[in-house]
Amino acid sequence: MLLALLADMSLAIMGAGIGAGLVAIGAGLGIGKIGAAAMEGMARQPEASGKIQGAMLVIAALIEVAALFGLVICLLISFLK
Repeated sequence: MLLALLADMSLAIMGAGIGAGLVAIGAGLGIGKIGAAAMEGMARQPEASGKIQGAMLVIAALIEVAALFGLVICLLISFLK
């Protein structure tokens, strides 16, 4: 009984660690793709660089919030299990 409980706890902690890593990778890829698209858009239309930069910052902030939410959920899983 105790061994099964310890196995469940270690699986939950391992799953939380894997989830946190996936969240970080996803956020990095998303922000990289946004940055690349914004730079391409600014190169094509330099006169619209202000609007593109503002939109890029808003979207990057939303991705960071989603990543932080995912990391908090992973931490809660690892601490409450």
